[in-house]
Amino acid sequence: MNEETHRPPLPDRLCVDPRSPHHVAAVFEHEIGIRLNGNERHDVEEYCISEGWVKVPAGKTLDRKGQPLLLKLKGKVEAFYR
Repeated sequence: MNEETHRPPLPDRLCVDPRSPHHVAAVFEHEIGIRLNGNERHDVEEYCISEGWVKVPAGKTLDRKGQPLLLKLKGKVEAFYR
């Protein structure tokens, strides 16, 4: 129970990429999970709860800067600590 008091609240929008303005390093010190339409996803790069979308990589495809090409999937998004 004491661990839960040290966890920061999960933001509405979060990104894995440290260059993004939506990256919160304190959240990534703990293991988090994402559900899209009731199914847990392990490949989420970015999510937004209020807008109802997640971004996941499109296979091994890279953009011209060498970053994974992301697809936006829409639905009910839930973020939680494991």
